Amino acid sequence: MLSKAVASAVSTTLTPITTSTFIGLKRVSCVSSYFFSFKWNNSFETKSFKCQSGGSRMEKIVIRASAAQPLKNADQLIDSVETFIFDCDGVIWKGDKLIDGVPETLDMLRSKGKRLVFVTNNSTKSRKQYGKKFETLGLNISEEEIFASSFAAAAYLKSIDFPKDKKIYVIGEDGILKELELAGFQYLGGPEDGAKKIELKPGFLMEHDKDVGAVVVGFDRYFNYYKVQYGTLCIRENPGCLFIATNRDAVTHLTDAQEWAGGGSMVGAILGSTQREPQVVGKPSTFMMDYVANKFGILKSQICMVGDRLDTDILFGQNGGCKTLLVLSGVTSLSMLQSPNNTVQPDFYTNKISDFLSLKAAAV
Repeated sequence: MLSKAVASAVSTTLTPITTSTFIGLKRVSCVSSYFFSFKWNNSFETKSFKCQSGGSRMEKIVIRASAAQPLKNADQLIDSVETFIFDCDGVIWKGDKLIDGVPETLDMLRSKGKRLVFVTNNSTKSRKQYGKKFETLGLNISEEEIFASSFAAAAYLKSIDFPKDKKIYVIGEDGILKELELAGFQYLGGPEDGAKKIELKPGFLMEHDKDVGAVVVGFDRYFNYYKVQYGTLCIRENPGCLFIATNRDAVTHLTDAQEWAGGGSMVGAILGSTQREPQVVGKPSTFMMDYVANKFGILKSQICMVGDRLDTDILFGQNGGCKTLLVLSGVTSLSMLQSPNNTVQPDFYTNKISDFLSLKAAAV
């Protein structure tokens, strides 16, 4: 039988067949046989096998999503959805450099009446600060169209009615602090704790604020042992203290020259010391997808998620029931996508979002 996890992810159609078949390297003895059609993230794969009541049982089924298709008809995809959600790093820009063809592509999509939303796991900036970055790069994007994981952390705390008399310890940068302040929360920590050191003397006991009710961890270029210990004490010793991660990205694009260790490395340190799994509010968690869909009144089936990461962007779209397009302008290469070890397959892939323009022209 299919496991509950697999059963929840696939829909099956059973049709009687008469030919024998193999599953992997094992023949399954049968009395009656069936044709199974598995639907997985909008891709189909079919398997046929025989089964026998009371006889030999199938021990394992490995279901693999159909391979992603190269995007050939951009118009067809564009016309099939109302909203495009774009990741930023690796899709719109790399570091502080705009990726070629982005302004023209966004203008074209707006001219066709499409809603554009920009979602980033980078928590170093607030929505307002990201708006200024878009402006600096020559893109006219409103603050209401931007959803950063820094904003998601504050929005999540509001959604659970986090007590205003409790404090939040921040392992992260200015973006988280600004969004918490806008939401009316008390906080401590952040970049200023980057200069603090622990002098380990015999009998030294590190004090911490007993009123901290949540520790928010994001990407932090000022990460140090003081922050690790302070956050650990809050989570382990303050009753009910929450552990919230803006994201668990392994790498990020600080420059366009190479990949840099991402926020997941900071989250991993706190996870290791507390032995607690965090509540993740950024991609691939569906929190931001649900928030965006509710805010704009969007049907998720009418959304296409465009990103450069399989384990965050594409999984984010699939978890939300959206169409998905992988671009190869960021973290993921074609060989990584097509690797036998990769289990996340988008609906389509292409080199960069400006392919919308060339593939559109080619289809005319």
